[in-house]
Amino acid sequence: MLVDPFLSGNPLAPVGPDDLTPDYICVSHGHGDHVGDTVQMAKRTGATVISNFEIHNWLAAQGVSNLHPQHIGGGFNYPWGRVKLTIAHHGSGLPDGSYGGNPCGFLFYVENRKIYHACDTGLFYDMKLIGEEGIDLAILPIGDNFTMGPEDGLRAVRLIAPRQALPIHYNTFDVIRQDAAAWKQRVERETDTQVALLKPGETLQLP
Repeated sequence: MLVDPFLSGNPLAPVGPDDLTPDYICVSHGHGDHVGDTVQMAKRTGATVISNFEIHNWLAAQGVSNLHPQHIGGGFNYPWGRVKLTIAHHGSGLPDGSYGGNPCGFLFYVENRKIYHACDTGLFYDMKLIGEEGIDLAILPIGDNFTMGPEDGLRAVRLIAPRQALPIHYNTFDVIRQDAAAWKQRVERETDTQVALLKPGETLQLP
């Protein structure tokens, strides 16, 4: 599974769209650096694309045929686990300027693990409700400018209280450059959450 496969034109991506063969692609919102290479990869691999209904319609118009639309608050059981769409405070205009519906985050229920991928969002208090699910891993943006910054990322950790957190959406461009190691130290000092830092291409195995 890929979430928001921004590979072509990404200065930090260690692979290109032809190097991966996903079975599923999740698209959180319509911005070009999140729709990314979805169309090309879905056509080549036949991957099922999970998105909101507006992005579903736009992808269908681009010739993508294997699509599963959902919407915020709705979940669906796939052969490998469950996906539920959560709210996200962001924009969602598609690359050609058409309407991309409401942006979303994802709750993944896989092999008795609960993973919250916040995607692009500002802080919102309902993260506390998401935390009531008992989150094993929260994937949170900390880049600031376009999304939550480090301070709000820390507040999100306090609201969600996940076992682990993984910071994302930082350092791709200068305008979102952050010191993730300093964020990790502060989160682990001030909360009970452990923070994993990954470089592009590295992996994290949940306990």
